[in-house]
Amino acid sequence: MISTRDAELVLSAALEKGGDFAELYLEDKISNNISLVGGSIDSATTNRGHGAGIRVYTGLNSVYVHTNLTHREGLLKAAEQAAEAVGRARETGRDIHIAAQPFAPALGQAAILPRDVAGSRKADILQSAYGAAKGRDQAISQVKCQLMDVDKQVWVFNSQGLNAQDHRVRTRLAVQAVASGEGENQVGFEGPGAGTGYELFDRVDPAAAGRAAADTALTMLKAGQCPAGEMPVVIAGGFGGVIFHEACGHSLEATAVALGNSEFCGKLGQAIASPVVTAIDDGSIPGAWGSIAMDDEGTPSGKLVLIEKGILKNYMVDRLNSRRMGMAPTGSARRQSYAFAPTSRMRNTYIAAGEDDEKEMIATMGEGLFARKMGGGSVNPVTGEFNFAVAEGYWVKDGKIQRPVRGATLVGRGAQVLQRIDRVGREMTLAEGMCGSVSGSIPVCVGQPTIRVSRMTVGGRE
Repeated sequence: MISTRDAELVLSAALEKGGDFAELYLEDKISNNISLVGGSIDSATTNRGHGAGIRVYTGLNSVYVHTNLTHREGLLKAAEQAAEAVGRARETGRDIHIAAQPFAPALGQAAILPRDVAGSRKADILQSAYGAAKGRDQAISQVKCQLMDVDKQVWVFNSQGLNAQDHRVRTRLAVQAVASGEGENQVGFEGPGAGTGYELFDRVDPAAAGRAAADTALTMLKAGQCPAGEMPVVIAGGFGGVIFHEACGHSLEATAVALGNSEFCGKLGQAIASPVVTAIDDGSIPGAWGSIAMDDEGTPSGKLVLIEKGILKNYMVDRLNSRRMGMAPTGSARRQSYAFAPTSRMRNTYIAAGEDDEKEMIATMGEGLFARKMGGGSVNPVTGEFNFAVAEGYWVKDGKIQRPVRGATLVGRGAQVLQRIDRVGREMTLAEGMCGSVSGSIPVCVGQPTIRVSRMTVGGRE
């Protein structure tokens, strides 16, 4: 997309007014989205995102300019704008020397690129998911299916000589089923995806995803209201990890920690969770939805232990906040596109597998709630206070699952919940999602084994 010499000229121009570090980020992205509603293709769109961002540091301050003019003249103009915004006295020019050979880490190449998949094949995937969901029961009144894929090339250069590039391919199927009866509607959702091409469907059955979405909707349509109060709660694996992601993960990002906006500030080396809890953010899992070979600053990705047996070990740190915190970057800098400056974000974040038996958790919990699937919610990253809807829940009494319940909401504070986890299951599973923050919406995985929280506030209507 750009020659090494042109990148050197752009970075040199960005530093002409006194910046001490400059970075050039470029991307070229093609994304496809096909939607099927009521058994027919509702829309099919292809978008291309193409542009660059230039960032200049002066100490702890950062200036960011972006443009979709990626020829040399366009980039030089953007670099000059960034330099002017620094606003310091003109300095003598700096010689920038960028590595001739790009650093190009890889997590494995996509076997079947989206551009090589016929439209008819994509339609077949959607029809398979739709047919399985709609045919599950007469109560299924509506099914919506979406098939999304992204093919993205990224280049990063900086004034320290970095020359790096990455190729990112992602594919995802989303199925939403609505069950209706007696004037009520209930929704079920399944959204399998991966950081791969269409080889995803060698292991993901679209029909199975459709049936799972329909089954959740049907179960909740027949469910009674959930009791309210403080009680033991067992949370299933996979998307159950959204609670850790939202209520604790965001509070471990340098975006919050460096500015003192986190309940975990200054607690490295301290016990912040139960000894049975080990939590990890790993961007290097091959083929995972949230994996990246390198972050959007060109730092290699990897496995980062956040909490080890209850002890806080690390924060997720980007380059700018590494200056503020005096800590090394962790490969966690991410952004939605060139239109956003990067900051520290999660990748694949999960509670690691433990040693407890899932059946024993329920058998010994007495009376409480089993949250099989989690829904959406909200969190205050400064205090860790959260509330999350339970998309599929079951009431447990005398250690046995009695009946499905709906209307349940889990309420609490992240640090408190971490301390109250008393069981962690043996099999960790991941689930795919999108995470929004100051640098836009990015793909992430959340995950955990089945866990038990000894006491938790449950909102309900019974």
